[in-house]
Amino acid sequence: MTGATASTKVERLEAAGPLPAATGESPVWRAAEQALYWVDIPAKKIVRAQIETGRRTEWMLPEQVACIAFNRDGAVLAGCETGLFAVTLDDASGASSGEPLKATVRKLAAPAFPRAGMRFNDGRCDRQGRFWAGTMVMDMAAAIPDGALYRFDASGALSAPIVDALITQNGLGWSPDGATMYLSDSHPLRRLIWAFDYDIESGEPRNRRVFADLHHYAGRPDGAAVDADGCYWICANDAGLLLRFTPQGKLDRHIAVPAVKPAMCAFGGRDLDTLFVTSIRPGNGASEHDGHVFALRPGVSGLPEPEFAGKL
Repeated sequence: MTGATASTKVERLEAAGPLPAATGESPVWRAAEQALYWVDIPAKKIVRAQIETGRRTEWMLPEQVACIAFNRDGAVLAGCETGLFAVTLDDASGASSGEPLKATVRKLAAPAFPRAGMRFNDGRCDRQGRFWAGTMVMDMAAAIPDGALYRFDASGALSAPIVDALITQNGLGWSPDGATMYLSDSHPLRRLIWAFDYDIESGEPRNRRVFADLHHYAGRPDGAAVDADGCYWICANDAGLLLRFTPQGKLDRHIAVPAVKPAMCAFGGRDLDTLFVTSIRPGNGASEHDGHVFALRPGVSGLPEPEFAGKL
């Protein structure tokens, strides 16, 4: 493995609080608030850390929540267990510290899950504001390829499966011009990242090909982010690494993080030059850092997180 960046300083994000998440996922930087949002899937929580004030706020949902995006009005679109939901986060003013707040939810759409025990997993918006999210069988040990990738557009229409036969869908991202879409399957039996040619007008991905095969590297390809140079950052779950691939699929950097299972990364901060990383705490609690949120400055800036184009 080449391109080591041992000098990159990686710190736990103090504003995220002292308690680890069971499964920290879907970090989203909200520039209007200078705040980082993320989810703890099994805890059914959306969490916010206001970086400059150090204030942490939690909202409890009625079911597991795996991925989130905002629209321009500040409403949340969430991929959960039973479908996609519009989520209103009740105002936090006056709430006692550490007490979860109420979130009002309304189901927008749901796919025809092929079996029980499934949920949404990784999701985000493309550069045009369409929301993409995939499903998975929650029992990863069963290795059942019944997951699929869906598109939800501004009109409120949920597509049929766009990509099917996925075990553990992950790694969604788009190139700066929106013309390349990335997708991964992080299951130990797959460990693949694909690239697609993406039609920005129709929202159709075509010409699927292997972008990176992590059998040749360390870890499993979990959540991702794309920087302003068009390079693709992937969390190498089980390896405690962030890997950066060039648009040509060449690994050019890797950065170690304290947690064994980094889950997803997102650029944020005032200049979008900070990379935030959420992580998973395994059952054996392998490290005191597992389940926490980390921040680092990799020397490159990210891109603003696209907002959902529709009303919620």
